[in-house]
Amino acid sequence: MNTPTIAPAGEIRRDDLPALFAPRGQDTHKGSFGTVGVVGGGRGMEGAALLAARAALKTGAGKVLVGFAQDRAPLACDPLQPELMLRDARSLLEGDWGVSAWVAGCGIGTGTEAANALSELFVLRQGAPLVLDADGLNLLAQGAVQPNWGVGPVVLTPHPAEAARLLGTDTAHIQADRPAAAQALAQRYGAWVVLKGAGSVVCDPDGAWRRNTSGNPGLATAGTGDVLAGMLGSLLAQRLSLDQAVAGAVWLHGAAADALVSQGIGPIGLTAGELADAARRLRNGG
Repeated sequence: MNTPTIAPAGEIRRDDLPALFAPRGQDTHKGSFGTVGVVGGGRGMEGAALLAARAALKTGAGKVLVGFAQDRAPLACDPLQPELMLRDARSLLEGDWGVSAWVAGCGIGTGTEAANALSELFVLRQGAPLVLDADGLNLLAQGAVQPNWGVGPVVLTPHPAEAARLLGTDTAHIQADRPAAAQALAQRYGAWVVLKGAGSVVCDPDGAWRRNTSGNPGLATAGTGDVLAGMLGSLLAQRLSLDQAVAGAVWLHGAAADALVSQGIGPIGLTAGELADAARRLRNGG
């Protein structure tokens, strides 16, 4: 990890994110706000894909499809979010669903079926933005998938342990200089990087980085990373600029947790499933 740390572009604050709060036109329709495809949810981890998909929908995507990394979809309908369209990963990847942004890796597992699904997605995404999270990053670190993801933006969302695996080091080195770690990942993979943690670092492929100002310890619970991945995919599908989408999702995710804590919901006991509703209120001026 020899990338020199350059000066940050600044901190990520609400006032820097006008696209996140821009009003919608009266003559828009669901196609105006993109289609998110979520590929993940192997056996026993279906909830991770559903958390990402629900967050994508409530952050404003026009349509959200889920492809579970299983032989068949484990349920016909999400009882908490029946608007989601559920199927197996293969039928999602091989169909013409008009996906405008992909979220991959949430609960996908690290077996052969998961690796094959991701490799197929890299070939078939046709330039649509890709958010790669969780086990998708672990498969990348293991060499089970290669970063042959073609043209189009890619956003990697590691926590410190995942970043350490990707860079062949340990978590202590990552935490010792988080901006440098984010820059090293951005340089290695030619991707946007969101290095999660207190003061999440957002780094573009050229190495310019910013530190997020929102969030609290309530986010230190299972599933919050899946929610962030879904938010990222949603804003990318809605065709916000890359800078506004990536920084906006990171800020909104933390701000949703801050809003919940201000209402007495957490930080102790805050759950990932509560974040999307709070984020929706914030986008609508709440």
